[in-house]
Amino acid sequence: MSDVKSGTLYGVGLGPGDPDLVTVKAARVLRRAPVVAYFRKRGHRGHARTIAAPHLGSVIEAAFDYPMTTEIYFRSDAYVEAIRDFYSASARTIMEHLTSGRDVALLCEGDPFFYGSFLHMYDRIKGSHPVSVIPGITGMSGCWTAAAAPITYGDDVLTILPGTLGEADLAAHLRTADAAVIMKVGKNLAKVKAALADAGRMGEAIYVERGTMEGERVVPLRELGDDAVPYFSIILLPGGRGRRIV
Repeated sequence: MSDVKSGTLYGVGLGPGDPDLVTVKAARVLRRAPVVAYFRKRGHRGHARTIAAPHLGSVIEAAFDYPMTTEIYFRSDAYVEAIRDFYSASARTIMEHLTSGRDVALLCEGDPFFYGSFLHMYDRIKGSHPVSVIPGITGMSGCWTAAAAPITYGDDVLTILPGTLGEADLAAHLRTADAAVIMKVGKNLAKVKAALADAGRMGEAIYVERGTMEGERVVPLRELGDDAVPYFSIILLPGGRGRRIV
């Protein structure tokens, strides 16, 4: 039996994109971790790796290239099987480092427990190795700050919706939402626009692209054309129904 103490997996929240918004604790973990792991689209450096760059020294890098992104429908059997195998293989690579006693910092855009691939590593690894999570500023927080759009007042209820939902489901949630954030826009833009129009909320919606990063764009959604937009762009419906004049 090996006497080597297991390394710890750190889920490191990197915030919404601006490297200056990485927390002091996250930066400290990045400086000392011998292994840095991250997910990325094949052929790209990856947003998480780009954000972390100013905080990294000489490290072992474990880059995991997604087998696909938007090539096939994400609920299809083929996609589910491929992505499940991919996450299992990625977890095995991370666990090899941990078993050898090396800590691994897994880079996470935004917050590790808010959507994202870290959750799939967490579920696979937490039962056999120590895991520590470093929270980060969420992408939506960076976006509503970039838009100068206070998101909730008083007793407003904030609804967070993935743009991957069906149009009817999106519209139903939007009709009753005090305030809302729609994530995962990308190729779902036309459907999201239709749902907002159906719910009578198009005039309130704000589109934010690359919030807090270079190339940031903030426009009223009604002024946005129908061209493809990045998957991680966000649409905001600022609150106000719960506002009280004091």
